[in-house]
Parts: sequence; C-alpha cells; structure tokens
Amino acid sequence: MWLFLAFLMVPLIEIALFIQVGGLIGLWPTLAVVVLTAVIGTWLVKAQGRLAMDNLRRSFSDLDDPSEPLAHGAMILVSGALLLTPGFFTDAVGFALLAPPVRTAVFAWLRRRVHVTRFQMGPDPRGPVYPDPRAGSGQGDVIDGEFTEVPKEKAPNHPGSGWTRH
Repeated sequence: MWLFLAFLMVPLIEIALFIQVGGLIGLWPTLAVVVLTAVIGTWLVKAQGRLAMDNLRRSFSDLDDPSEPLAHGAMILVSGALLLTPGFFTDAVGFALLAPPVRTAVFAWLRRRVHVTRFQMGPDPRGPVYPDPRAGSGQGDVIDGEFTEVPKEKAPNHPGSGWTRH
C-alpha cells in the first residue's frame, strides 16, 4: 500500500513543483536547475560512494560488523537514483540522503525496526547450518571433472616466454 501511494504521490508532487517553479522563474531556468542538480548530485554521489567503500573495506579488514557501511552505501545508491530523476522533490530527498547525519538517523530507525536473528563472520564452529543434501547419497566431497596431462619436458621448438632464460 505504501509503495502504491509513493508511486502515485511522487509524480503528482513533482508536477506541482515544476508548475510552481516554472511559473516563478520560467521554463529555461527551471530546466537548467534540474540539469545542474543532476550534475552536482552525480559528483557528490561519486565522492560519498568512495568514502562509503573505504569504510566498508575498513570494517572488513577490522572484522567489524559491516551492516552500517553497507546501509550507507545502499542509501548513497538510492540517493544517486533520486538525483538523476528529474524533479525537485526527488532532488531534495536525494541531497538529504547524501548528508551523513541523515543516513545515520535513517540507519538508526531501520535498526530499531529490523530484527537480525543471526550474524556471523567466518565458518560456524558447530558445522554447516544447512547440511549437504547429498551427504547421505554416498557422493560426499567427490568432484567430477576432466583433465589433460601436461608433459614435463617442453618441446624442443618451444620459443619460450621471454621472461626467463632458457
């Protein structure tokens, strides 16, 4: 229901804002503002995206919970889509999502609403969570494949790679 209302209301809000702003400043300045916000938004999304990727890499290397950097990255991605969508309302929401305090507040709100039942990094010491369905069929850890034997000696007419002396 909320998604239906969003798809219904956002275009209506955008049309109303285009009419109001266009009547106030004119057609060409309105179009220039829309294009300018898309260009500036793209540049800001790129910069914020780099910072989010650095934070995500840092959380992985420090073995920290990556959920907050992932959420920030997802919000920056949504922000980019909103900023590239022509309109004043979507631009306002997109620019708001580029502000780290706004993203932190949205993440805190989502954290209160979403319940994580399990989070784990690395293998489970109790064994696999979902047992292998083939385990009882006798297949076990057998890997079927094809192979080709490689001769130990090079052919006498082999030119070499140029990286080593022969």
